Amino acid sequence: MGKGKTATLFKELGRNKTLLLMIMPFVIHLIIFRYVPIWGWIMAFQDYNPLKGVSGSEFVGLKHFKALFSEPLFLKVIRNTLAISTIKLVLGTSTSLFLAILLNETRNKYFKSITQTITSLPHFISWVVTASLVREMLSTDGGMVNEFLMFIKVIDKPILWLGVQKYFWWLMGWTNVWKEIGWGAIIYLAAMTGIDSQLYEAAKIDGASRIQRIIHVTIPGIKATFLILLIMNIGYMLNAGYEQMFLLKSGLTQDVAQVFELFAIEWGLNKLRYSFAAASGIFASVVSIILITVTNKISHKLGETALF
Repeated sequence: MGKGKTATLFKELGRNKTLLLMIMPFVIHLIIFRYVPIWGWIMAFQDYNPLKGVSGSEFVGLKHFKALFSEPLFLKVIRNTLAISTIKLVLGTSTSLFLAILLNETRNKYFKSITQTITSLPHFISWVVTASLVREMLSTDGGMVNEFLMFIKVIDKPILWLGVQKYFWWLMGWTNVWKEIGWGAIIYLAAMTGIDSQLYEAAKIDGASRIQRIIHVTIPGIKATFLILLIMNIGYMLNAGYEQMFLLKSGLTQDVAQVFELFAIEWGLNKLRYSFAAASGIFASVVSIILITVTNKISHKLGETALF
């Protein structure tokens, strides 16, 4: 870098020193809790022994990665994880977007604020409490869902919803929607506030109906935000939600509820196979990086917004 560019860089840094100071705590947090632990990945290439530590444990190369890929459950776990993540991604994105559009079109600001608050509150409730509520609502002994469906004659006897494998993935998707729909809508609502109001006025003068204004003004206005969130969420495809699965699964749904994070914990940490658990973590991270890179590249090739 030439002297001119260096001087320009320092001048720019000095001009934005307040912003730099504001983000510094987050950068330090990122380094300490995200980058420093990467050093522990070396355990995946060792037969890690806690008594000997990283420096004293034997180096075994890719042994634990081979063990991971040769586990009989591996393909089933990947199938479950991708299926649940895809359902949660599609349902979560579409419902949050739909709610945000409805709230954006609502003219009564009190109703809008109350609805936004009520739908956002479940985001702050832990999965322990949420799972208890879900189990109570789906209970065969006076559960709200079974009682309602029997009342309107859809079913003639209570169904053990959380014990039927064909319902499990969809139940995980819809319970996630209940918990996160309001929080997801906030981001889209924030993007909608950035749309120039003159575009709506111009569309109205041209005779566009409310639906047409949504299609031709609102949705194109938030397309960049939608794509950025989609790319980031695709990077979490191997993260189907450990707490949710752990708290809502049962022996009857074990085959469809075993997701990758649970697999890494139960077959790694719970069996004191630390190196196996570390190899699982590296695999998940590498897959996430590949998914984000490929999705970002596709978005960039299509001339749409990309992360990098």
